[in-house]
Amino acid sequence: MNTLTHMAKKKRSALKRIRQAPRRANIKTLARSSSRTAVKTARAAIESKSEGAADAVKAAASALDKAVKRGGIHKNAAARRKSRLAKRTATAKAG
Repeated sequence: MNTLTHMAKKKRSALKRIRQAPRRANIKTLARSSSRTAVKTARAAIESKSEGAADAVKAAASALDKAVKRGGIHKNAAARRKSRLAKRTATAKAG
């Protein structure tokens, strides 16, 4: 028997929230984690002045956008990180 449905008179919406919360937390955690990894990879590619730096930055921007869509990070935080990556890329190309 499912213990959630036999708790002391909880509303159906509350039971659904209890089911949803861990699932949503997991999705958000995965989105945040993958975006951080992508940003780290892009920074490393920029610092090493590798050929695939532009692709890595593009992938990082995509990962950040997905994290925003899934609610993992705030949209302004993602915009700030994308901006800083773009600035690093431009500086690396110039220097």
